[in-house]
Amino acid sequence: MSSQVPPPNPAANPAGLSTRGAVDLAALAQAREQQKAAAERAEQRAANPEAFAAAAGAVVDVTVADFQAEVIDRSFDVPVIVDLWSASSPGSQQLSPVMEKLAQEDAGKWVLAKVNVDAEPSIAQAFQIQAIPTVVALIKGQPVPLFQSAMPEAQIRQVIDELINVAAENGVSANPGSQAEGEESVATDADPVPGADEPADDPGFDAAFEAFEAGDWDGVEAAYRDVLTRLPDDPDATAGLTRAALMRRTSGHDQSAAIAAADANATDVQAAVLAADFALQDGDARGAFARLVATVKVTGGDERKAAREHLVSLFELVGNQDPDVVAARTALANALY
Repeated sequence: MSSQVPPPNPAANPAGLSTRGAVDLAALAQAREQQKAAAERAEQRAANPEAFAAAAGAVVDVTVADFQAEVIDRSFDVPVIVDLWSASSPGSQQLSPVMEKLAQEDAGKWVLAKVNVDAEPSIAQAFQIQAIPTVVALIKGQPVPLFQSAMPEAQIRQVIDELINVAAENGVSANPGSQAEGEESVATDADPVPGADEPADDPGFDAAFEAFEAGDWDGVEAAYRDVLTRLPDDPDATAGLTRAALMRRTSGHDQSAAIAAADANATDVQAAVLAADFALQDGDARGAFARLVATVKVTGGDERKAAREHLVSLFELVGNQDPDVVAARTALANALY
């Protein structure tokens, strides 16, 4: 394993979304080595989930030599938050104790990796940091910039809680029962109705397809709910319900008017949701995601929650392994502070 931290990789952000100087650190790991390590960690977690979570640790001091193992590899199991600090920084003296306290309180839900930038300048250069302290998270090897400088504990707690939620939605969690490592969600945007182009054991899929062809959204939803009574949590039926809801929401609305209303007021969550639905219906997943991320940035409270929840539902519809979804999750995490 190389002890050098790689330079920034411009190709790591194909969507052109601002990641505030983030760099694709996942390039440090070879694909085969990651797959082998992932399989071993999955076996350990399945054998003893409580011990595995405890072993994740709360606070670790990281150097270039162990950055791969302690930060990148570990970020496939739990969110890793990197505190880039300096002894000469008053902000670091205020922030680091708070970060350590929160990490201890959460006891394995996430890992705090502390990097002394004076001793490890190459790591600081890789993250392209512009201020000390800087706090960055990694989820599945991908950086999620969080904040710079000291912040009130309550505000930091909010950022961390949101990060944990985003990580769990992306299959990264120390808690047993989360999405298994390497498990893929089913992307459904290729077919009008999930399961329509391939044989299904349950006849409810045929009924759903017929209702879809007729534009009977009540019938589509009823058929998929019927399937789910026999096949609980079936991914095709679940995604079918989401797609039917999408078609129902846009039905009867003028697309141009919906987009104009959303453009006129970024804080109007209902307008943003409808415009995003139209974008996704037209195959523009990236545009749909970007619109809702922008709404999350400028709203708060229940409105922000509604925009975020709708965005996550669109992630599930497109499929968590889709590149646009991966990029949008990073953008969403950036918008949540």
